[in-house]
Amino acid sequence: MGLTVEHINKSFGSFQAIKELSMEVKEGSLFGFLGANGAGKTTTMRMILDIIRPDSGRITWQGTPVHEVPRHHWGYLPEERGLYPKMIVEEQLLFLARLNGLSKQDAQKELDEWLERFQINANRKKKVEELSKGNQQKVQFLATIMHNPDILIMDEPFSGLDPVNANVLKDAFLEMHRRGKTIIFSTHQLEQVEEMCEDVVIINKGEVVVQGSVREIKRQHGRNIVRIKLDNDPECAWLDTIEGVQVLKRRQDYIELRIQPSVTPNTILAEALRQNGMVTLFELVEPSLTDIFIARVGQIALPDAPSHSA
Repeated sequence: MGLTVEHINKSFGSFQAIKELSMEVKEGSLFGFLGANGAGKTTTMRMILDIIRPDSGRITWQGTPVHEVPRHHWGYLPEERGLYPKMIVEEQLLFLARLNGLSKQDAQKELDEWLERFQINANRKKKVEELSKGNQQKVQFLATIMHNPDILIMDEPFSGLDPVNANVLKDAFLEMHRRGKTIIFSTHQLEQVEEMCEDVVIINKGEVVVQGSVREIKRQHGRNIVRIKLDNDPECAWLDTIEGVQVLKRRQDYIELRIQPSVTPNTILAEALRQNGMVTLFELVEPSLTDIFIARVGQIALPDAPSHSA
């Protein structure tokens, strides 16, 4: 079993934020929960955590309603900082770990190991407000996992991290996954989801628009992305004149385009040869999650955009 969300609805006044949303998260899986800002991700996460409750529908963890699941089974990393800014890092993490049921000795052991692993041991005596945004996010992550919860709910965990620190956090994700933890996270870094997650859900305006395994979703959306390169015609301006063809990007090493069902890859190749093009690359590729997201939602939200209504 795992986490089951069944036909949940949630309104705030006259605004319906969540509409008949259902999804299943297998126990022990890495699960991507995606959507533009304001799509309803944070609202759904808060309902899963029983911070707020749905107007209708049912949410269970291993068959038990989430409001009956003991709090220490959950780890939550909110998009907004959930730390006390004037409290010392070490004192704060030990306090939160003890609050979630760890003994003083176990809490100290976990703290020492993770501070060293995250390379922030030198910051243990500093106040949270004295840390960089990236190091604050690391501390926030440690507050989420130190009590060894079974299920982790993380809202934009990679926000504000540079590539090095993002990679450190990704490794920690994979370590928790190896330990059998169930991890649900939202992010605008869809390449990370594609690399790490087995299953995803994409929601738009409170409704599910795509769900399933990453592999199956990409297969269902077809091999409709073509990459082509002509040595004697790097711009291939003629591509813009073919109905049913959308040029996605022009790079030095290839041009990437999306073709509609009415256009076959052979049509593109035949036109390239008719243009006397010297074709040095021609391949079909599966659409990325970013391609699918744009096709189904119509936008990619900026990572730092506000999402108070999400």
